[in-house]
Amino acid sequence: MSSENNTYVDLHCHSALKPYGKSFNRRPVGRNTTRRSRRNSIWKYDPPSLTDKLLNYVINLTKFSQANFTSLAKGDVRVVCASLYPMEKGFFVNAIKSDFLRDLIGNFATGIGKKRVDAVQGMTDYFQDLEREYDFYKQLEDKAIRLPEGQFTYKLVHNYGEIRALLEQEPGDGPCTIAVVLSIEGLHVLNGNLDAPPDEAAFLRNLYKIKAWEAPPLIVGPAHHFWNHICGHAPSFTDLVAKNVDQSEGLGTGITPLGEKVIHALLDDTQGKRILVDVKHMSVASRYAYYNLIREQVSYAGVPLVVTHGAASGLWSPGNPEAGGSGVAKTLNPVSINFYNDELILMARGKGIFGLQLDERRVAGKETLKKTKHSVKRSKIMHYRSELLWNQIRHIAEVLDGAGLFAWDLMAIGSDFDGIVDPLNAFWTAEELPFLADFLERHAYNYMKDSSLQRPENRIDADEVVHRIMTQNALDFLERNFV
Repeated sequence: MSSENNTYVDLHCHSALKPYGKSFNRRPVGRNTTRRSRRNSIWKYDPPSLTDKLLNYVINLTKFSQANFTSLAKGDVRVVCASLYPMEKGFFVNAIKSDFLRDLIGNFATGIGKKRVDAVQGMTDYFQDLEREYDFYKQLEDKAIRLPEGQFTYKLVHNYGEIRALLEQEPGDGPCTIAVVLSIEGLHVLNGNLDAPPDEAAFLRNLYKIKAWEAPPLIVGPAHHFWNHICGHAPSFTDLVAKNVDQSEGLGTGITPLGEKVIHALLDDTQGKRILVDVKHMSVASRYAYYNLIREQVSYAGVPLVVTHGAASGLWSPGNPEAGGSGVAKTLNPVSINFYNDELILMARGKGIFGLQLDERRVAGKETLKKTKHSVKRSKIMHYRSELLWNQIRHIAEVLDGAGLFAWDLMAIGSDFDGIVDPLNAFWTAEELPFLADFLERHAYNYMKDSSLQRPENRIDADEVVHRIMTQNALDFLERNFV
C-alpha cells in the first residue's frame, strides 16, 4: 500500500447512492455485486465521458459516478466517511406537473434509475430504506476485487485503531483495504411511518437501533434538504432545481423539542457510542442553537463541532453579515448554507473539523465563477478551477490567523462526491484528487512567498499545508474522536 503521505481522506461522499439506486432494477432489491460491470456494484467504474463533461459544464448535471470504490482506489483515497442517505420524497414530489417528466428529470439529475425514483415516491418508511443501504455496504465488506492496479477491498471500521492498522498494511499482506467510516445525512431517516404524525418514541427507538449496529455511524447530520421535524434546514438548491422543488416548510427555523431530545440521544455515551453532529444543512438558527446547547451542557465539554462538507461564506456573522477576514472574502458565496467567520473560529477553538466541499456552486460566488478564466488545456483548467478551492482555504486560514489561532489544523476534504454536486471542472471524481493536491500545492507555494499571515507558526511549507488538508487533519480528528 502507498505510504500515508500519498494517500487521501474524504470526510463525506456517497459511494452507494447510485449503485444502490440501480439495485432497484433487479430482484432482490438492495443487492450489491462483485461483478464490476453491473451498475448495482459499488465497484462499478463509470468515469465521465466527453458528453458527461459537456452536460456538467453547460447545465451542472453530474450523471457519472464520482466515488465508486474503483475511483477511490485509483485516486489513492484510503479512508472515507461514506454517507448513508435515503433520498427524500420532496425531490420527486414537486412543481413539475407531468409524472413522466418529473421521473425523467429526477432520474437524469441523480443517475439512480427510474425504479428507484418510483420507490422513493411511494416510500412510507425511511428507516427501512436506511437499514437496506447499510446492508448494501456490509454485503461486499472484505470481499477482494481485482483491478488493473492490484487487489482491493474495503472494511467498515469501528475505531481509529483499525484505520491505523489498515494504513500501515504492507504490500503483500493481502488486498489493499479502504477504511470506511459510516455517517448519515439527514435525520428524516428516523421516520418509519411517513403517513402518521412524528412519533417521538419511535424516532428515539430507531436512533438507538442505529447506535446498536455492528458498525454505527460516527457522524450524523440532523438536517438535509427538507423538513424532518428535527430542525430547520438551510436553502440548498440552485437554478432549475430551486424553481421546481419546494423547500419552504421548516426553512430557516430552529431546533424543535423533538430535535433537542434526538440530539441529546446522539451525544449520549451511556447507551452506545456518542454520535457526533454534523451541522451542515442546518439553518443558521439551528446551528447557533446547537452551539449554545453544547456550550451550556457540562457533559458535552470537548464535543467537537463538525462540518463534513461545507464552504465558508466570507461573512463575519449573522449579526454582522459583511464580507471580511481575508483578502478573498468577497470571492466566496455568501449564502446561508455556508459558514460565517465566527463559526470557523468556534470550530477551530474546539478542535473541530471542516470538510471542504468540492462543489463549484458552493465554494465560489456567482460573479467569481463568471470571471474564472477558461481554457481548452487541461492543466490550465485545473489551475483556474483549483484556485476556487484555494480561495476557500486562504480565507479560512486568514480568519483563523487573525483570531490568534493556528491556521492549518481545521480544514480537510469532504468532497460530497455522488451527492448530486457540480464538481470543480477537471476534478470530476475521486480519481483526480492527487491532481487536486498537486495544484493546491502550487497555489500554496505562491501564496506563502508573500503571505499576509501574521503569526509565524502559520507560515509553513506548501507541501505541509496540502498534506494537512488532504490527509493529516482528518486522521488527527478521527484519532481524537473515533474510539
